[in-house]
Amino acid sequence: MNEVERIARFRNAHGLDHLVDVHTHFMPRNVLDKVWAYFDAAGPLVGRPWPITYRQTEEERLARLREFGVRRFTAMLYPHKPGMAAWLNAWAVDFASRTPDCLHTATFYPEPEAKSYVAEAIDAGARVFKSHIQVGDYTPLDPLLDDVWGLLEETGTPIVVHCGSGPAPGTHTGPEPMRDLLRRFPRLTVIVAHMGLPEYREFLDLAERYERVHLDTTMAFTDFVEKDTPFPPDQLPRLGELRSKILLGTDFPNIPYDYLHQLEVLERVAPDDDWIRAVCRDNATRLFDLDAEPA
Repeated sequence: MNEVERIARFRNAHGLDHLVDVHTHFMPRNVLDKVWAYFDAAGPLVGRPWPITYRQTEEERLARLREFGVRRFTAMLYPHKPGMAAWLNAWAVDFASRTPDCLHTATFYPEPEAKSYVAEAIDAGARVFKSHIQVGDYTPLDPLLDDVWGLLEETGTPIVVHCGSGPAPGTHTGPEPMRDLLRRFPRLTVIVAHMGLPEYREFLDLAERYERVHLDTTMAFTDFVEKDTPFPPDQLPRLGELRSKILLGTDFPNIPYDYLHQLEVLERVAPDDDWIRAVCRDNATRLFDLDAEPA
C-alpha cells in the first residue's frame, strides 16, 4: 500500500472526506532552494540530519498534497531581512491566483513600509499571514510592527507565528514576547506554530487565556521531535480541553519523515475520533469560513 492509499485509509477510519493543513510552504524557487540548503545544514542546530522528504517541483508538491486529500492549504513564506516581504507578497498574489485551493498567504517584517504592504495584501485577498520570529530575528514587540498587529487584530486575519524556541531557538523566541504582545493586542487571531515547541505548557496557557489564540500541530508528537523534546504527558488532557483551538499543520514539504507520520501520531494523543476530525478539518474550516466556499 503506497502513501496515498495509507492516508486515504487514515481519513476513512476517522470519517474525514478531506484535510485542511494550515502550515505548508510554497515560495519562490530561489528562496525555497535557500531554505532547503538551510535544512541540509541543520544538523548542528538540531543535533542530527534533517532530510527534505518532498524535495520536488512545485507542480509535483501540489499534486502530492491533493492526492493526500488536502483540500485547503497555505503558502507559508517569510522574510529574513528588510525589503523582502513586499516582494514575497507579490509572488503570493500570483501563486494564489493560479492555485485556488491555497489560502492566500502573506507575510511582513519590522520596517516602516510594513503597515502599507500588509494593508495591500489584505485588500488583495490575503487570508492568513506568517510571522517567523526565529528566522526573521526580530521581536514581535518591535514598534515598527505596532500598526501591523493593530490592523491584523482589527480585520481578524489569522497569523501563524513561529514563536516557540524549537526546533532551534532564536534571540526573541519563547512565550514571554508573545505574552506581552497579547496583553497589548488581546484580540489577535494567532496560530502558534509547532504547538509552541518546546514551551508547550506556556503556549497552551495562552490558548486557554485568549479567545483567538490557536495552535498548530506542525512536527509536534512526531518521533523526530519526541526524541529530544517530548510533549509533557501531564499536558495531554489539555489537548482535549482545547480541542477547538488546535489545527493540523505539517511543515510540508520541509519534513524529515512522511506526511502520513504527522497524521498517525495524532492518533497517539487524541482523546477520541471527534478530536481528530476537529483538528484535521473542522477547526480550520470554521476559522477560515471554508463552508461558505465552493467545494
